[in-house]
Amino acid sequence: MKLSIKGLALASGILWGGSILLVGVANLIWPSYGIAYLDLARAIYPGYGSSAGFGGVIVGTLYGVADGAVAGAILAWLYNLLSATDPRTDVGTP
Repeated sequence: MKLSIKGLALASGILWGGSILLVGVANLIWPSYGIAYLDLARAIYPGYGSSAGFGGVIVGTLYGVADGAVAGAILAWLYNLLSATDPRTDVGTP
């Protein structure tokens, strides 16, 4: 079975970007929430800063969507490459 590269890239991008958005908005409401997570994101993504207000959260979200999509595409491609089986030894197919 092969993974959809496009599907996993889209899902990974939405999940990773959504997590940065959720934690970033929660940090705007409760300033002590998710500081370690946002510090990690700040260290990875140049130009991102949670202290920049809602605009900074949007920038971090866009970085997260792009980063998650690339990681998901690489993961699906690598899985498909490494899981390629010899059709003669595949027991499940007639």
